[in-house]
Amino acid sequence: MSFAEPQVAVRDIQVDARTTVVSVEGEIHVSTAPALSRRVNGIIDGRGGDLVLDLSEVTFIDSTGLSVLLNALRAVRRQGGHLALVCTNPTVLRLFEITHLNTTFALHPNLEAAVGDVQGRSAGGNETGAP
Repeated sequence: MSFAEPQVAVRDIQVDARTTVVSVEGEIHVSTAPALSRRVNGIIDGRGGDLVLDLSEVTFIDSTGLSVLLNALRAVRRQGGHLALVCTNPTVLRLFEITHLNTTFALHPNLEAAVGDVQGRSAGGNETGAP
């Protein structure tokens, strides 16, 4: 019996001149994290600005996946942008709580709230969390 290779699907949408939404679906772990990292870093390097990572369709994240998210946060902040996460899966939310990363990341229950958060912080200069 063989198992299918785990996959992660990534789509991005430019919301406005400063904000990009990256929707992630599947599992973020040691096998899939490098592809996600390349994609997110390419967006950050190419567009800059604010980033929303929509993780509402993510079913699992391991420490490698958390590292990708932390590196993205650092990269966005170095460029003067803001990052927010959409997270609705209770298991994934629990991981953020256990690791205390819920105080590092701006976590939101839906895309509209996350986009509004980064746009508002860019307009007002308010900071949330800093690794």
